[in-house]
Amino acid sequence: MVSIELKRRIRWADADAAGRLHFPRIFEYVEEGESELWRSIGYPLLERRGDYDFPRVHVECHFKKVLPLDAPFIMRFSVGRLGRSSIRYDFEVFADEEKKELALNGSMTVVVVQNGKPSAIPPTLRAALEGV
Repeated sequence: MVSIELKRRIRWADADAAGRLHFPRIFEYVEEGESELWRSIGYPLLERRGDYDFPRVHVECHFKKVLPLDAPFIMRFSVGRLGRSSIRYDFEVFADEEKKELALNGSMTVVVVQNGKPSAIPPTLRAALEGV
């Protein structure tokens, strides 16, 4: 399965009044990870739409360490599981360059929808997400 890593910092707009990552903002970084992963396999967002939609059906995040304002971090974003019509992405955020200090982790599941109904993942897309 394919995976990418992004290096970022906690932005001013993503911090709460206490100066740490405001919890819902992690999902904006996750969406960025999804976009970059698709770009890395040759499916930029504008091209991937076509006849399909990819609504989110489940998201979760486990916070293990506070990430303060301006803290650098590395996010690993990967395809965790491919179902018939669903894609589960997994993400890990590390607070150090060596990727030994896990700050948070979680997953996001999307369903492939065509004409308003769940649809099988197209074969070429499945192969690209598997890294074949």
